[in-house]
Amino acid sequence: MIRQSTAVVITAVALVLQPAHAQSVAEFYSGKRITITVGYGPGGGYDVFARLLARHMGKYIPGNPQMAVQNMPGAGSLTSVNYLYSVAPRDGTTFGTFARDMPMLAILGHNPNVKFDAHNFTWLGSSSNFSDDAYVMIVRDDAPVKSIDQMRKPGGPELVLGGTADGATGGDVPRILQAALGLHNLKLILGYRDSAAVFLAMERNEVSGRTTDLSAIYSTRPHWLKPGGGYRVLVQYGRRDRHPDYPNTPTARELATTAEGRSLIEFTETGLLTMSRPYAAPPDVPADRAKALREAFDATHRDQEFLADAAKAGVYVSPVTAAEVASSVATMSKASPALLQQVRQIMDAGRGAAK
Repeated sequence: MIRQSTAVVITAVALVLQPAHAQSVAEFYSGKRITITVGYGPGGGYDVFARLLARHMGKYIPGNPQMAVQNMPGAGSLTSVNYLYSVAPRDGTTFGTFARDMPMLAILGHNPNVKFDAHNFTWLGSSSNFSDDAYVMIVRDDAPVKSIDQMRKPGGPELVLGGTADGATGGDVPRILQAALGLHNLKLILGYRDSAAVFLAMERNEVSGRTTDLSAIYSTRPHWLKPGGGYRVLVQYGRRDRHPDYPNTPTARELATTAEGRSLIEFTETGLLTMSRPYAAPPDVPADRAKALREAFDATHRDQEFLADAAKAGVYVSPVTAAEVASSVATMSKASPALLQQVRQIMDAGRGAAK
């Protein structure tokens, strides 16, 4: 009996000491749901891309988890980025998309509301590198300003643009263009909840225009860009050359009259040219799950059904890998202190901050 009891104890101890079974990626994701947070409300370009991704990406993730979109608007998507970085679970069940200017905002380091380090995110990639898109200043046909040259003349009529918040592209780009191109007659009104609200404000003539993605207009207000649609494009930003659909509309680089202005535009266009529709998971996601998410993200952007759905939605897909996005963030961090300070001053001046 003693020997039998001893054998039982030894067996039990051996079982306890055996290494625990390492859970595979498929086992982890099986039966789970992945949440994609969107830093804006429903109906905008970021939301359209996220919902496209949610419909197709799950089949490429081991375990085939369900995917759901959660809109988290606020502060030009800063609310959602801070959530991803500090609050969201770091187990690979949450990732999100947000304004492509957010990494630059973190690198500038002058906004006390920024609670994240862009280098530490688990980057998945970007749905677009903007090669087929453009960031445009679109205005109503009855806007008091008809051209960029008119905006350069002191004392002329004022163009009122709408946007969401500081840090969002629609808030930052008008200020960059104002400084780089010498636009005296431009007024920016921020505080709209999301992109759809800004579009509605334009339709109601609360504001005369905005800056936004060409693809976002095609996917949500395509009639605006047709002959007699009531709107026109004044300038293209985020383009090295003119978009083929707008060969007669100049780029911001063309309109820059000084080397300093051109450098400012080229630096601030970095995010658009490499992370137009960025996706990231929180820091410290387990390496095997991060790898699975990245591979699924890449595979989805090659999926023919996904591409067909994107074409129906009127959005352009030109994917960027996680490594390329991370490299872009690193490149922006290496900008000269003088250039970074210039951008800080432009952003602060727009907010009326004391120097």
